[in-house]
Amino acid sequence: MSAFEGHRARKRFGQNFLVDQGVINAIVHQIGPTAQQNIVEIGPGRGALTAGLAGKCQALHLIELDRDLIPGLEQQFASVPGCHLLNQDALQVDFCSLAPAGDKVRVVGNLPYNISTPLIFHLLEFRDCIIDMHFMLQKEVVERLAAKPGDAERGRLGVMIQYFCEVEQVLEVPPGAFRPIPKVDSAVVRLTLRAPPNPVRSIPSLQLVVRDAFAHRRKTLRNNLKKLFTDEQLEACGINPSWRAEVLTLDQFVELANLLQP
Repeated sequence: MSAFEGHRARKRFGQNFLVDQGVINAIVHQIGPTAQQNIVEIGPGRGALTAGLAGKCQALHLIELDRDLIPGLEQQFASVPGCHLLNQDALQVDFCSLAPAGDKVRVVGNLPYNISTPLIFHLLEFRDCIIDMHFMLQKEVVERLAAKPGDAERGRLGVMIQYFCEVEQVLEVPPGAFRPIPKVDSAVVRLTLRAPPNPVRSIPSLQLVVRDAFAHRRKTLRNNLKKLFTDEQLEACGINPSWRAEVLTLDQFVELANLLQP
């Protein structure tokens, strides 16, 4: 009998469980766990990806919100050396507390689509303790994360993620790889934390500029940023006030943010 016999996917948790072993193997290959590493898996669900990681790393922390899945996860993985189970909301977890002193963690997960954006922003608060992140996400979210200047998908999420991370889509995953089958295509993205190539003087200033620039996507920068900058200030940065936010480069956002922190 399965350790999760009788458990049904819960809509309020955004649960779609991976069942395609070929996809699971491909994700584990992309992650490439090693014996010296500490890995945190968000939303292990019924342990499909967990089984591919267990025993291949120094420590494996499983963060699962659905308490009905905890007994099954304990049954499967409690005896695996270095495996630790936390029945918590990942949005409330201090990820640096899971990293050994002086070390960092790698984060993986099949994220519920309804919390993926706030969760990624939450994780960035602990960026000094994280090496990289591999996430299964809705494909359109991955496209937003990787969008380049001028792309229609470019927005606040992509700009802020690209300030802190190298972004790479590593797999496309069809709906049939899950149960229940979702109505959207999925993809796996690799976010590798790095030092920003052009550091900003103030992260809150960058967040403010990016937020306001994309506040009304159909409006021009002149309208969206009028409370922060004059047309002359925008032009001094090589920015046409009649442009829309999606055409700006990361360096231009940094330059504007630095105007607020001379």
